[in-house]
Amino acid sequence: MRGNHPYTRMKPKILLTNDDGITSAGLWAAYDALAPIADVTVVAPATQQSAVGRSISIFEPIRANRVTMNGVPAYSVGGKPTDSVIIGLFALRLNPDLVVSGINIGENLSYESIMTSGTVGAALEASNQGVPSLAFSLQVEDQGDKFDDPSRITDRFSDAKRVVREVCERVLATGFPENAHVINVNIPTPVRGGYEITRLAEKLFHTGVEERLDPRGRPYYWIDGPLYEDAEEGTDVHAVQRGNVSITPITLDCTASGAGDELRGIFDGMDI
Repeated sequence: MRGNHPYTRMKPKILLTNDDGITSAGLWAAYDALAPIADVTVVAPATQQSAVGRSISIFEPIRANRVTMNGVPAYSVGGKPTDSVIIGLFALRLNPDLVVSGINIGENLSYESIMTSGTVGAALEASNQGVPSLAFSLQVEDQGDKFDDPSRITDRFSDAKRVVREVCERVLATGFPENAHVINVNIPTPVRGGYEITRLAEKLFHTGVEERLDPRGRPYYWIDGPLYEDAEEGTDVHAVQRGNVSITPITLDCTASGAGDELRGIFDGMDI
């Protein structure tokens, strides 16, 4: 439900997913935060699916296995985050009031990041199917943490759990913003300030490529690059750098409305 009308269900239903995989400590931190306030069903990728964006499996079948993780029944999906949402909505028929994606280990800030993020991609798919959705991501001090065993950073989730619960409780109580499709939440490590409503920054990484040689002397490449240290005031990158929780409304509509008149001028007089 969108707008200012509160949810009426005493125990709301939440579909919880992610892109780091069903074993991720971030996913289960979100479950711990939400289980006291909602009926939570975990439907998540079986394996790590970071940076797959909103890709979808259309050339192969998808398996969803019922498993038990941390003593909790869950569904492990052999596919992408978007697949997990679609399976939860249309195969399992969960009919959730809210879809929550995360807690992602690593920031999802700026145009650059949300276009590739599987965490945000899952939330966008849910919203496209008519279910209000939120994406939660946690800042990491070392980008290597994204690829290492996440169990060793479990102690960093105390602030993140509080944020997930507070934000979801508020949205469930007051309703979803009418003109937003996804609420993208990024949590600094540690939280030093409060909540800040932000817009997307343009960039998160200084993109680069490192060339290496294999044992036969042939080149191969790693895409890499350091994080931007800051961005303009009011952006999500700036808020997280200041220690504030960034809350950014995102829309599915990618139309560049301001370019319409210029395009009409460019194509004026052309026969279609």
